[in-house]
Amino acid sequence: MKINTILSIFAPKDIQFYTLLNEIAEIAENSAVSLEELFETTDNERIVELCHLIKTEETKGDTVTRKIFKALNETFITPFDREDISSLTDTMDTVIDTINRVAQKVILFSPETLLPSTLEMATVIKNEVVAMKKSVNELSNLKKTDKLIREYIREIKHFEEEADRIYEKGASGLFRSDIRTIELIKLKEIIQEMEMAANRINSVGKILKTIVVKYA
Repeated sequence: MKINTILSIFAPKDIQFYTLLNEIAEIAENSAVSLEELFETTDNERIVELCHLIKTEETKGDTVTRKIFKALNETFITPFDREDISSLTDTMDTVIDTINRVAQKVILFSPETLLPSTLEMATVIKNEVVAMKKSVNELSNLKKTDKLIREYIREIKHFEEEADRIYEKGASGLFRSDIRTIELIKLKEIIQEMEMAANRINSVGKILKTIVVKYA
């Protein structure tokens, strides 16, 4: 038996990583909930407020990310490979960053109208993030059972595929419309960033799947 394996059996695992990972997943969920409302409301003041809220969550995400990387540098035994913790943390932080970029583009471009597909996409992104959060919350139970986390990972993939369909429908409809060129460019930028957010969440799902294969 390798010395690292022996150490991993007897050394206590630092549970702060589960707490911090759950925290960053919750920040992502808060951002996604605000994003959905941003595309639901027609109140300009509320749109600005929601964009500020999402930016605040993005800043919180950066803070938690730094805490996790600091803990990685200071902790000898981690719940699972530090490379997996690093990758999971970095990708969840990217999810939050991408959601923030969507919101900031809405403010920056101020499109005259938003496509119905953007609200559909925002709802799917929220659902995908909720599944992501549930998956991350299950990491601490992984050695006991992997049933729920596998189910949530499948949900992430399902929502990502749904987001792809909405994006293709929205993009193709956009170019067949009679929207002015400048407005078309604005809307294209926004919906592309939203698709990127859905893809980033799916990347988190892939990392979680790798962790499950290794440790379940």
